[in-house]
Amino acid sequence: MTEIPSDHPRHDSLVTRHRIEAGVEKGITSRQGLIAQGRGEAFDYLLGERTLESADEAARAAAAHLLLARHPVVSVNGNVAALCPEELVELAEATGADLEVNLFNRTEERVAAIADHLREHGASEVKGLTADARIPGLSHERAKVDADGIYDADAVVVPLEDGDRAEALGAMGKTEIVIDLNPLSRSAQVAAVPIVDNVVRAVPNVARHARDLRETPREELEAIVAAFDADAALTHAERAIREGAIADERS
Repeated sequence: MTEIPSDHPRHDSLVTRHRIEAGVEKGITSRQGLIAQGRGEAFDYLLGERTLESADEAARAAAAHLLLARHPVVSVNGNVAALCPEELVELAEATGADLEVNLFNRTEERVAAIADHLREHGASEVKGLTADARIPGLSHERAKVDADGIYDADAVVVPLEDGDRAEALGAMGKTEIVIDLNPLSRSAQVAAVPIVDNVVRAVPNVARHARDLRETPREELEAIVAAFDADAALTHAERAIREGAIADERS
């Protein structure tokens, strides 16, 4: 990988591009993931490559949901595994969540490679290899889940999600926490908690909030969940994209 000077104005963006490229070379990211990364990068550019106040509030609500959950699970695809593997492990540890590999372009080799990649970055257990259950209403490979993982979960973090699976998980009664840079995507629109932010910022941000809230009484966590307004968060993010940096966030 070409060394990118820390003072380069596009440093963070270039680093994430190289991580996706490395993921393709390692066999954990599909070539289609390169296209998805470029699309997300365009939205992040319009957001000013920063975490909006509404996204931070969503991350805090997400952390509260995960701490309240009976069985939280973080769904992992190739792009997410390539971009922030250590942060995924930290999020799982902070919330008591399982990590489960779930892919649209699924092969057993890719699933195993991603699981190994997560273990290399500290994961003790990774689900998704058994695939002994199916999400109702889906005919493609993302329907395949572990019976004791996503299928059993009551709260699922679904970063960089396919919209149809997001709808199907919601139909199963699961609390969906979606990380998506496009506030108009079907995934974000159907989520209980849409976090409109770059996954490399959002995942560690949710983990940070979870650590801060770990000793918080259940009643207070429930109040955080109840106070969160998903529609307001989406509206705020869309306005930021359409209008550029919001005036009160320029300072």
